[in-house]
Amino acid sequence: MLKSKYPMISLDEFDRLFEKLKNWGKWGPSDNRGTLNYATPERIAAAGKLIKSGRTVSMAIPIDKHPGPDNENPAIHFMATLHDTDTGTKNLGFATDFLGMLFHGDCHTHMDALCHISYKGLLYNGIPQSKVDITGANCMDVTAFASGIVGRGVLIDAARYRGVKWLEPGEAVTAEEIEAIEKSENVRLGEGDIMIFRTGQNRRRNELGPWNVGYTGQGRAGIDPYSLLLLHERKVSVFWPEGDGEVVPSNVEGMEYPIHPLQIASMGMVVADSLQLDELAAACEEEKRWEFFAAVGPLRLPKGTGCPFNPIAIF
Repeated sequence: MLKSKYPMISLDEFDRLFEKLKNWGKWGPSDNRGTLNYATPERIAAAGKLIKSGRTVSMAIPIDKHPGPDNENPAIHFMATLHDTDTGTKNLGFATDFLGMLFHGDCHTHMDALCHISYKGLLYNGIPQSKVDITGANCMDVTAFASGIVGRGVLIDAARYRGVKWLEPGEAVTAEEIEAIEKSENVRLGEGDIMIFRTGQNRRRNELGPWNVGYTGQGRAGIDPYSLLLLHERKVSVFWPEGDGEVVPSNVEGMEYPIHPLQIASMGMVVADSLQLDELAAACEEEKRWEFFAAVGPLRLPKGTGCPFNPIAIF
């Protein structure tokens, strides 16, 4: 079992951090948007002014249909009909296909709904986890984001700041380093922003091949739990990372994946997993700016705990 190289945080300390980050009740007892409430129409309109050249960049990993050490649940894709299928109309053909996937994973770019994570039996806003049952999520499902997640995107490029191709598995980025990265990029995360967090994990995978990112493998780089205090203070709306933001191995005693419960269950933060940010990093270098308009239209999946998505940066 992997062990963290950082000082350990006790579960009592973790619980105190959970309480500090809590947004329960901030937007009412029936709130299902969490920190997306920070992305007001006025802030979205202001973010739209960042569009200058019209250049667009995808931040999604191609849907992965191949099993691997980090992809235990590859997407299932097959053709349902081909153009030679009889349609009853001469010279008219249709090709159709089927896609099935367990999208919560390390090789599928996806977003998490606020019903996705519980801690001590409770979801965000203190709702019992029993609200999610075999029929799906009966509260705070992904359709709460159906009108879109849009706003000012800010790339926090830790690999660029450190002058490396990628952060090594097990390395953590602290709040102090996030602030240093901001200064190096001449940006500052603010209320309603979409924080896009690059560790270089995708580049490492492309150059060295896939690896087991879990505790039985090599682990992964991410953010330090206490860095979330900065995001909470700044009222950051959305968090889109390479990987899932988690440092593996964790430095929280008895908890393997502490970032998700802090972000989703405590803060009600709108988060995603498994982006690829190499193309975006290159575009930021060429455009000489690390802020842009970011947008996505989540799937309208009733009772869904999340959905695959393709986030876009627009310069």
